[in-house]
Amino acid sequence: MENYEKLEKVAAGTYGKVYKARERKTGRLVALKKTKLEMDDEGVPSTALREVSLLQMLSHSIYVVRLLGVEHSDKNGKSLLYLVFEYIDIDLKRYIDSWKGPCNHVPPHIIKSFMYQLCKGVAHLHSHGVLHRDLKPENLLVDREKGLLKIADLGLGRAFTVPLKSYTHEILTLCYRAPEVLLGSTHYATPVDIWSVGCIFAELARRAPLFPGDSELQQLLHIFRLLGTPNEEIWPGVQNLHDWHDYPLWKPQSIDKVVPNLDVKGIDLPQKMLQYNPANHISAKAALLHPYFDDLDKSQF
Repeated sequence: MENYEKLEKVAAGTYGKVYKARERKTGRLVALKKTKLEMDDEGVPSTALREVSLLQMLSHSIYVVRLLGVEHSDKNGKSLLYLVFEYIDIDLKRYIDSWKGPCNHVPPHIIKSFMYQLCKGVAHLHSHGVLHRDLKPENLLVDREKGLLKIADLGLGRAFTVPLKSYTHEILTLCYRAPEVLLGSTHYATPVDIWSVGCIFAELARRAPLFPGDSELQQLLHIFRLLGTPNEEIWPGVQNLHDWHDYPLWKPQSIDKVVPNLDVKGIDLPQKMLQYNPANHISAKAALLHPYFDDLDKSQF
């Protein structure tokens, strides 16, 4: 680690600390993600190696934060792994909050560009059999100079296989958590990421979370109030989910009331992402062909 000069701690998550650092040889800024390793008999655990090789493969996309290298060090008999990422100084949450003053909303052309890039990034993950499972504005980084949006924090990325593994539903941040996860489904797939993308899309347009719940029940009630209470007709099997109860019966509201600054095509896309039945979600790849993006100059991507 003598190759790097740590400048400041920028984050601390479940999986370790993240530092802003400078590479001594080149002077470039990097983000160092420190993770503790539980060594096994054969050295570095195979799970850590798999995670790193997955990150390296995925970061070949410009829409995923680039993994520049991996450093291993021993400190006081403890084995540490540092993942070295490109450094980007602002996340989408802080970027959205920065639009204050007279122009207090993110301009429509930026929303469109960011959403296209996000769909490109998510399509890239899904095409490699990877679910992010924790997409939220804090996990999306914005390179303001280049106008790029990049997916970060793939620490929870897990290759999914068929048949689907049973996943814990304690993972996703509440505001962006899909209803099937909130209702206790342990078998889920790519639609959980698409739901999160739909929530992020709405948040870009309204500068506030679409479903700001502070508990799983509150989160479900926020969703049901806007999209209507689901039933077996629109979502077969919903009442068999582990955490289903009898909820108040709300009728679906029009989403354009709560998502301003979007035209008709712009409203249609999040509606296709925020479907109850996971089988009805638009895929990230199909979203790229949605009419909302027709007037976007795609050559820049």
